[in-house]
Amino acid sequence: MNQTIGAILPLALGVAISPIPIIAAILMLLSPKARVTSVGFLLGWLVGIIVAVTVFTLLASVLPEEDPDASKPIQGVIQLLLGAGLLVLAVGQWRKRPKPGEEPMLPKWMQAIDKVTFVGALGLGFLLSALNPKNLIMAAGAGTAIGAAALSTGEVVGVIAIYVVIAASTVAIPVIAYLVASARLRGPLDALRVWLAHENAVIMAVLLLVIGVSLLGKGIGSF
Repeated sequence: MNQTIGAILPLALGVAISPIPIIAAILMLLSPKARVTSVGFLLGWLVGIIVAVTVFTLLASVLPEEDPDASKPIQGVIQLLLGAGLLVLAVGQWRKRPKPGEEPMLPKWMQAIDKVTFVGALGLGFLLSALNPKNLIMAAGAGTAIGAAALSTGEVVGVIAIYVVIAASTVAIPVIAYLVASARLRGPLDALRVWLAHENAVIMAVLLLVIGVSLLGKGIGSF
């Protein structure tokens, strides 16, 4: 179990350190309907993460069992493909980084975030966590590691819970903190939003590169 937890930790961090959903959550916290939309977004974000990693865990669990001392070609091929996918995404993110003096381009839907309802925020959180290509690759990597390990049902649930808590933490912490002390957090949250908007591409490029290389290494080691 400890080995599986070690394998999913960088993948969970890969989901957690995602500037776009954090910026979306902060924008909701700075909007007139902060308490309603931010909670909806957090719930959608959590459900999306849970659904994605659970689906890939179930898919990986039906792979044919192999001798623990033998190579694991199927798992290795999956990890190689996932690692290569992350490297492609890393290159794309690096090319999107703003030039010196240039304002970063954020998604157009962020401009209308003040008009988002609870249901809309819930759906947006789910889409960003469950259907985002980068998060899907992270979930697939984590699900493959969990499903291919010889764990009991309780251990699988425990590892998934650890993955979800870490992956959701960067959205959950500001939302919960704002609900507790909203007046004192508006300034720091706005400053964080501006910084993340400027550094989004660079942060994601470096993160995807590191995790992609890690997955490639694990894939090669499976043969």
